[in-house]
Amino acid sequence: MRPILYSHPFSSYCQKVLAALYENGTEFDTRMLGPEDPSAYEELCKLWPVKRFPMLVDKGKPVFEATIIIEYLQVHYPGPLKLIPDDPDQAIEVRMLDRVFDNYISTPQQKVVFNALRPEDKRDPYGVEEALNMLDAAYGWLDQRMANREWAAGDTFSLADCAAAPSLFYADWTHEIGERFANVRAYRSRLLARPSFARAVDEARPYRPFFPLGAPDRD
Repeated sequence: MRPILYSHPFSSYCQKVLAALYENGTEFDTRMLGPEDPSAYEELCKLWPVKRFPMLVDKGKPVFEATIIIEYLQVHYPGPLKLIPDDPDQAIEVRMLDRVFDNYISTPQQKVVFNALRPEDKRDPYGVEEALNMLDAAYGWLDQRMANREWAAGDTFSLADCAAAPSLFYADWTHEIGERFANVRAYRSRLLARPSFARAVDEARPYRPFFPLGAPDRD
């Protein structure tokens, strides 16, 4: 049996896993988390009461969290591209950057989006300001890092880039990456041109009207 991915194409963390799957041509089945298949969400909640996705189920075993799913795939479904290097020091750098993109770009970006979904009297303008400041700080740090490299951890596409792709994709929609961050903008363009991530982006296009802040007419 092929592994089963419980996911939604518009989710950034699902896109992170999809980029890894598509990068290595890994065969898998999808359970779409949406009104089209309510039983899929019921199954996910039964296996993972936290109710977060993506979730991979392989041979009856659930695997949670996008990063860990990609780690699992490399161990159990290795492909031509190793998204986590064998060299321990290189692997540490890749994993460190994975956390940077998840924690300091994706998390504040989502905080702004989730705030927009709240009732007006429950919104948190101070928290949004903090999140936007975090994004600017992360953009500045990343701009210096990407001055002389193609991918986040060097010359090879890795787990770090799987994390960066949806993080920067949606972050730019939420808090535009300014022209002063030219290296980040160029890196984001390279990620969007990568066939694995481009496929994930295309699959999510029908859901753009649901973006709470309004999806820009680009990308």
